[in-house]
Amino acid sequence: MEVAGAQRVLLSQAEYLHQHGYPVQAVFLYDKQGLAVEWQASRPFSVTSLNGWKYGGFVLSNLVRLAGALLRLAGLLRRSKVVITHTPHSNLLGLPLAWLAGVRTRIGTHHSHPENTPRLLIWLHGRLTNSTLCTRMVCVSNQVRSLAMRTEGAAPEKLVVIDNGIHPPQLGLSPQQKDSLRAALGVLPGQLLLLTVGRLVVQKGHTYLLDAIKVLDEPAAVFAFVGQGPLQAELEDKASQLGIAARVRFAGVRSDVPQLLEAADIFVQPSLWEGMSLALLEAMFAGLPIVATRIEAATDVLEDERTALLVELKDPEGMAEALRRLIGDAGLRGHLGAAAQQEAQQNYTVDVMGAAYAKLIEELLRRFAARK
Repeated sequence: MEVAGAQRVLLSQAEYLHQHGYPVQAVFLYDKQGLAVEWQASRPFSVTSLNGWKYGGFVLSNLVRLAGALLRLAGLLRRSKVVITHTPHSNLLGLPLAWLAGVRTRIGTHHSHPENTPRLLIWLHGRLTNSTLCTRMVCVSNQVRSLAMRTEGAAPEKLVVIDNGIHPPQLGLSPQQKDSLRAALGVLPGQLLLLTVGRLVVQKGHTYLLDAIKVLDEPAAVFAFVGQGPLQAELEDKASQLGIAARVRFAGVRSDVPQLLEAADIFVQPSLWEGMSLALLEAMFAGLPIVATRIEAATDVLEDERTALLVELKDPEGMAEALRRLIGDAGLRGHLGAAAQQEAQQNYTVDVMGAAYAKLIEELLRRFAARK
């Protein structure tokens, strides 16, 4: 249990299935951020932490906790017809255990591997996907499907692509509320607020965005980096060395990202790779013009010059030029933002995602029944 993308998708998916008549139980191996009570209180289906790990605890004690958690999970699985697992570790633990417990339909999900994932874990994940332990592995984008085939040797016939979907954020900030949010980030009247959202890690490409800000040399643009991560000190130092610290805000983890998106003028995603970025979808729903790197997870969702401006990876000059175009052209910002918002409303809602999962579940259950 933590505030992160895969967990958010899991809960949205469970909510959709619950609303459509499926008895649902959301189960987590452990509660990393003390969220169990809050998550259960706000949802009409069961939300359970197995307390199978203590973050920062002794390894031996944690292994004992994990063994007990897996025994409790096995008891829950024996009463289930379908299991859907999220994150690589949950796939590797949950799917074999579900097979042992006699669960007839076992669906894993692949949201891309985190940075520094051990090669052994990647290899094991591919073997799991190709085995009878896994009925299907859902990839959250075509890029993740390609990644699974290329790095894991995953069999194409076992992979299904279902794009992530989110609940459209509630919009409607007053001009005064927007001004207040912008002022809190040090954005002066007449300046534009450009927002990027993501952990401060290599994957997100922030270092190239800092280089682009230097090339851009636009005092009317203020850039806010929302998120935390191991590269924060390094990125702050780089901003100082480049002489752009006055135009960059490291805003940390925020609980008001939808409101920040509504108050911003442009969204920037300099990522080197992604699964399916929920922050990008939120920016689309907010009607923000977007500059993003031309990675497959973005090109699956965005069309260059129609819903966004796409630039090559690790290309600060190209990104600076795209940003310069948007900063200088309010009409282009409005056109791209409106088109992106329409695309999100049509294709990237929880209802669209949930219906795809429900269809897959029913198809797999019918196939199981036909074989009996």
